[in-house]
Amino acid sequence: MKVVLDTNVIVAAFATRGLCAAVFQLCLTKYKIVLSEYILSEVAEGLANKIRLPHATVQEIIQFLREHAQIVKPEAIEESICEDEQDFPIIGTALSGNAHFLITGDKDLLSLQKYKSIEILSPREFWERVKEGDKILT
Repeated sequence: MKVVLDTNVIVAAFATRGLCAAVFQLCLTKYKIVLSEYILSEVAEGLANKIRLPHATVQEIIQFLREHAQIVKPEAIEESICEDEQDFPIIGTALSGNAHFLITGDKDLLSLQKYKSIEILSPREFWERVKEGDKILT
């Protein structure tokens, strides 16, 4: 099972010990995480600017992500599927990596619910489906 974790989920996973951290840990141990250089760049920026981690720590996290994820080049998105064009590379990453799920806190992406064969879920929705024993997630 392949999952794309959006930037906001990864940054939140390192900022707190809450739900996003639990989802991140679960995905590390049970699923294949798919990321792109675009997402890694956004994560580095978020870790440095939003939670103000030292540069060396940010670099260690990015290296960890590179080692534990499949890094793909986002597929180009030609159609206007959502309002924010900055979300296109996130969806493109999921397409390129043949991801089953895109886990995000982005309301614009969540409003899509599904794009092609990719289910778009919030961290809470993903967590609840796992805990309910959703056969697709096992």
